[in-house]
Amino acid sequence: MATNSTADRILSVLEEDAQASYAEIARRAGVSKPTVRKYIDQLEGDGVIVGYSADVDPKKLSGRSIAMVGIDVESERYVEATRALGEIDEVEALYSSSGDHMLMAEIRATDGNEVGEIISDEILSVDGVTAAHPSFLQERLK
Repeated sequence: MATNSTADRILSVLEEDAQASYAEIARRAGVSKPTVRKYIDQLEGDGVIVGYSADVDPKKLSGRSIAMVGIDVESERYVEATRALGEIDEVEALYSSSGDHMLMAEIRATDGNEVGEIISDEILSVDGVTAAHPSFLQERLK
Protein backbone atom coordinates (compact mmCIF):
# COMPACT_ATOMS: atom_id res chain seq x y z
CA MET A 1 0.00 0.00 0.00
CA ALA A 2 1.18 3.50 -0.77
CA THR A 3 1.75 5.78 2.17
CA ASN A 4 -1.32 7.89 1.39
CA SER A 5 -3.48 5.27 -0.31
CA THR A 6 -7.26 5.37 -0.20
CA ALA A 7 -7.26 2.53 2.34
CA ASP A 8 -4.77 4.41 4.54
CA ARG A 9 -6.91 7.57 4.45
CA ILE A 10 -10.05 5.62 5.34
CA LEU A 11 -8.28 3.80 8.17
CA SER A 12 -6.92 7.09 9.48
CA VAL A 13 -10.44 8.51 9.74
CA LEU A 14 -11.71 5.35 11.46
CA GLU A 15 -8.83 5.39 13.94
CA GLU A 16 -9.75 8.97 14.88
CA ASP A 17 -13.50 8.28 15.03
CA ALA A 18 -14.72 4.69 14.87
CA GLN A 19 -18.33 5.93 14.76
CA ALA A 20 -17.89 8.18 11.72
CA SER A 21 -20.59 7.68 9.08
CA TYR A 22 -19.70 6.59 5.57
CA ALA A 23 -20.52 10.14 4.45
CA GLU A 24 -18.11 11.64 7.02
CA ILE A 25 -15.38 9.14 6.15
CA ALA A 26 -15.86 9.88 2.45
CA ARG A 27 -15.63 13.64 3.04
CA ARG A 28 -12.50 13.40 5.20
CA ALA A 29 -10.77 10.80 3.00
CA GLY A 30 -11.66 12.58 -0.25
CA VAL A 31 -13.55 9.66 -1.82
CA SER A 32 -17.18 8.68 -2.53
CA LYS A 33 -19.47 6.81 -0.09
CA PRO A 34 -19.55 3.69 -2.32
CA THR A 35 -15.71 3.71 -2.32
CA VAL A 36 -15.72 3.89 1.49
CA ARG A 37 -18.17 0.98 1.69
CA LYS A 38 -16.08 -1.09 -0.76
CA TYR A 39 -12.81 -0.48 1.08
CA ILE A 40 -14.29 -1.06 4.54
CA ASP A 41 -15.87 -4.34 3.40
CA GLN A 42 -12.52 -5.39 1.91
CA LEU A 43 -10.51 -4.32 4.99
CA GLU A 44 -12.92 -6.19 7.28
CA GLY A 45 -12.80 -9.27 5.02
CA ASP A 46 -8.99 -9.19 4.97
CA GLY A 47 -8.85 -8.96 8.76
CA VAL A 48 -7.22 -5.51 8.74
CA ILE A 49 -10.21 -4.05 10.61
CA VAL A 50 -10.90 -6.49 13.42
CA GLY A 51 -13.48 -4.46 15.32
CA TYR A 52 -14.73 -1.07 16.37
CA SER A 53 -14.39 0.24 19.90
CA ALA A 54 -14.87 3.26 22.10
CA ASP A 55 -11.99 4.97 23.85
CA VAL A 56 -12.85 5.24 27.53
CA ASP A 57 -11.38 7.53 30.18
CA PRO A 58 -10.95 5.23 33.22
CA LYS A 59 -11.24 8.16 35.64
CA LYS A 60 -14.75 8.93 34.38
CA LEU A 61 -16.03 5.38 34.71
CA SER A 62 -17.97 5.35 37.94
CA GLY A 63 -17.52 2.06 39.74
CA ARG A 64 -15.27 0.58 37.05
CA SER A 65 -11.56 -0.13 36.90
CA ILE A 66 -9.47 -0.84 33.83
CA ALA A 67 -6.27 -2.83 34.25
CA MET A 68 -3.63 -3.83 31.76
CA VAL A 69 -2.30 -7.18 32.92
CA GLY A 70 1.10 -8.39 31.79
CA ILE A 71 0.94 -12.16 31.40
CA ASP A 72 3.86 -14.58 31.21
CA VAL A 73 3.28 -17.89 29.45
CA GLU A 74 5.41 -21.01 28.99
CA SER A 75 6.64 -20.94 25.37
CA GLU A 76 5.45 -24.46 24.63
CA ARG A 77 1.93 -23.59 25.84
CA TYR A 78 1.69 -20.19 24.12
CA VAL A 79 -0.90 -21.04 21.45
CA GLU A 80 -3.23 -22.93 23.78
CA ALA A 81 -2.88 -20.37 26.58
CA THR A 82 -3.53 -17.46 24.22
CA ARG A 83 -6.65 -19.15 22.90
CA ALA A 84 -7.92 -19.86 26.44
CA LEU A 85 -7.18 -16.32 27.64
CA GLY A 86 -9.08 -14.90 24.68
CA GLU A 87 -12.17 -16.84 25.74
CA ILE A 88 -12.32 -15.24 29.21
CA ASP A 89 -15.28 -12.84 29.20
CA GLU A 90 -13.58 -10.22 31.37
CA VAL A 91 -10.62 -9.97 28.98
CA GLU A 92 -11.69 -7.05 26.77
CA ALA A 93 -8.58 -7.19 24.57
CA LEU A 94 -5.50 -9.41 24.38
CA TYR A 95 -2.23 -8.33 22.77
CA SER A 96 1.07 -10.06 22.09
CA SER A 97 3.90 -7.96 23.49
CA SER A 98 7.62 -7.48 23.00
CA GLY A 99 7.97 -5.81 26.40
CA ASP A 100 8.39 -7.28 29.86
CA HIS A 101 5.54 -9.78 29.33
CA MET A 102 4.59 -12.05 26.43
CA LEU A 103 0.95 -10.93 26.52
CA MET A 104 -1.00 -7.89 27.70
CA ALA A 105 -4.68 -8.24 28.60
CA GLU A 106 -7.11 -5.39 29.13
CA ILE A 107 -9.52 -6.19 31.94
CA ARG A 108 -12.50 -4.13 33.07
CA ALA A 109 -13.98 -4.81 36.48
CA THR A 110 -15.84 -3.05 39.28
CA ASP A 111 -12.71 -2.53 41.37
CA GLY A 112 -9.20 -3.76 42.13
CA ASN A 113 -10.52 -6.65 44.21
CA GLU A 114 -12.50 -7.98 41.27
CA VAL A 115 -9.47 -7.60 38.99
CA GLY A 116 -7.51 -9.65 41.54
CA GLU A 117 -10.19 -12.33 41.54
CA ILE A 118 -10.22 -12.47 37.73
CA ILE A 119 -6.44 -12.87 37.74
CA SER A 120 -6.38 -15.58 40.40
CA ASP A 121 -9.53 -17.47 39.36
CA GLU A 122 -9.42 -17.12 35.58
CA ILE A 123 -6.05 -16.03 34.21
CA LEU A 124 -3.68 -17.94 36.50
CA SER A 125 -5.79 -21.08 36.11
CA VAL A 126 -5.02 -21.21 32.38
CA ASP A 127 -2.56 -24.01 31.69
CA GLY A 128 0.81 -22.51 30.80
CA VAL A 129 0.30 -19.10 32.44
CA THR A 130 3.13 -18.58 34.92
CA ALA A 131 2.48 -15.01 36.14
CA ALA A 132 0.12 -12.06 35.79
CA HIS A 133 1.03 -8.49 36.75
CA PRO A 134 -1.73 -5.84 36.76
CA SER A 135 -1.27 -2.13 36.15
CA PHE A 136 -4.36 -0.01 36.80
CA LEU A 137 -5.10 2.79 34.36
CA GLN A 138 -5.72 6.03 36.22
CA GLU A 139 -6.46 8.86 33.83
CA ARG A 140 -6.56 9.15 30.06
CA LEU A 141 -4.09 11.86 29.07
CA LYS A 142 -4.67 11.88 25.32
